[in-house]
Amino acid sequence: MEVITLQSEVYQNLVSKIDNLSQLLTSKHKVQPLSDTWLDISECCMLLKISKRTLQSYRDNKVLPYSQIAGKIYFKASDIEAHLANHYVKVNNRR
Repeated sequence: MEVITLQSEVYQNLVSKIDNLSQLLTSKHKVQPLSDTWLDISECCMLLKISKRTLQSYRDNKVLPYSQIAGKIYFKASDIEAHLANHYVKVNNRR
Protein backbone atom coordinates (compact mmCIF):
# COMPACT_ATOMS: atom_id res chain seq x y z
CA MET A 1 0.00 0.00 0.00
CA GLU A 2 1.37 3.37 -1.02
CA VAL A 3 1.14 6.29 1.40
CA ILE A 4 0.79 9.80 -0.01
CA THR A 5 1.65 12.78 2.16
CA LEU A 6 -0.04 16.13 1.63
CA GLN A 7 0.52 19.46 3.28
CA SER A 8 -2.34 20.43 5.57
CA GLU A 9 -3.27 23.41 3.39
CA VAL A 10 -3.46 21.27 0.24
CA TYR A 11 -5.57 18.66 2.04
CA GLN A 12 -8.00 21.29 3.37
CA ASN A 13 -8.28 22.81 -0.12
CA LEU A 14 -9.10 19.39 -1.57
CA VAL A 15 -11.72 18.68 1.10
CA SER A 16 -13.25 22.11 0.52
CA LYS A 17 -13.56 21.49 -3.22
CA ILE A 18 -15.19 18.10 -2.62
CA ASP A 19 -17.68 19.71 -0.21
CA ASN A 20 -18.48 22.45 -2.73
CA LEU A 21 -19.05 19.88 -5.47
CA SER A 22 -21.31 17.85 -3.19
CA GLN A 23 -23.37 20.92 -2.30
CA LEU A 24 -23.66 21.90 -5.96
CA LEU A 25 -24.91 18.46 -6.95
CA THR A 26 -27.37 18.38 -4.07
CA SER A 27 -28.75 21.85 -4.83
CA LYS A 28 -29.15 21.12 -8.57
CA HIS A 29 -31.09 17.95 -7.79
CA LYS A 30 -33.44 19.74 -5.38
CA VAL A 31 -34.02 22.71 -7.66
CA GLN A 32 -35.00 20.82 -10.79
CA PRO A 33 -35.69 17.10 -11.04
CA LEU A 34 -34.78 15.42 -14.31
CA SER A 35 -38.41 15.17 -15.40
CA ASP A 36 -38.65 18.99 -15.46
CA THR A 37 -35.37 19.46 -17.32
CA TRP A 38 -35.26 20.84 -20.85
CA LEU A 39 -32.57 19.36 -23.10
CA ASP A 40 -31.08 20.87 -26.22
CA ILE A 41 -30.42 18.84 -29.38
CA SER A 42 -26.92 17.69 -28.46
CA GLU A 43 -27.95 16.67 -24.93
CA CYS A 44 -30.95 14.77 -26.28
CA CYS A 45 -28.79 12.99 -28.89
CA MET A 46 -26.27 11.97 -26.22
CA LEU A 47 -29.04 10.73 -23.91
CA LEU A 48 -30.72 8.64 -26.61
CA LYS A 49 -27.45 7.73 -28.34
CA ILE A 50 -28.80 8.81 -31.73
CA SER A 51 -27.59 11.19 -34.44
CA LYS A 52 -28.88 14.72 -34.97
CA ARG A 53 -30.45 13.56 -38.24
CA THR A 54 -32.39 10.81 -36.44
CA LEU A 55 -33.59 13.34 -33.88
CA GLN A 56 -34.66 15.63 -36.74
CA SER A 57 -36.61 12.71 -38.19
CA TYR A 58 -38.31 12.18 -34.80
CA ARG A 59 -39.38 15.85 -34.86
CA ASP A 60 -40.57 15.69 -38.47
CA ASN A 61 -42.62 12.54 -37.80
CA LYS A 62 -43.92 13.90 -34.48
CA VAL A 63 -42.35 11.07 -32.49
CA LEU A 64 -41.04 13.42 -29.80
CA PRO A 65 -42.64 16.71 -28.76
CA TYR A 66 -40.36 19.74 -28.70
CA SER A 67 -40.29 23.45 -28.13
CA GLN A 68 -38.57 26.04 -30.30
CA ILE A 69 -37.42 29.42 -29.06
CA ALA A 70 -35.57 31.76 -31.42
CA GLY A 71 -34.39 28.89 -33.59
CA LYS A 72 -33.19 26.78 -30.68
CA ILE A 73 -34.89 23.40 -30.15
CA TYR A 74 -35.57 21.92 -26.69
CA PHE A 75 -36.97 18.58 -25.55
CA LYS A 76 -38.45 17.75 -22.13
CA ALA A 77 -36.64 14.93 -20.37
CA SER A 78 -40.00 13.64 -19.15
CA ASP A 79 -41.23 13.31 -22.77
CA ILE A 80 -38.14 11.31 -23.68
CA GLU A 81 -38.61 9.10 -20.64
CA ALA A 82 -42.28 8.56 -21.54
CA HIS A 83 -41.37 7.69 -25.14
CA LEU A 84 -38.86 5.10 -23.94
CA ALA A 85 -41.36 3.65 -21.47
CA ASN A 86 -44.05 3.40 -24.19
CA HIS A 87 -41.68 1.46 -26.43
CA TYR A 88 -40.40 -0.86 -23.72
CA VAL A 89 -40.51 -4.50 -24.82
CA LYS A 90 -40.71 -6.98 -22.00
CA VAL A 91 -39.13 -10.33 -22.76
CA ASN A 92 -40.69 -13.49 -21.41
CA ASN A 93 -37.97 -16.13 -21.05
CA ARG A 94 -39.89 -19.39 -21.07
CA ARG A 95 -37.88 -22.52 -21.63
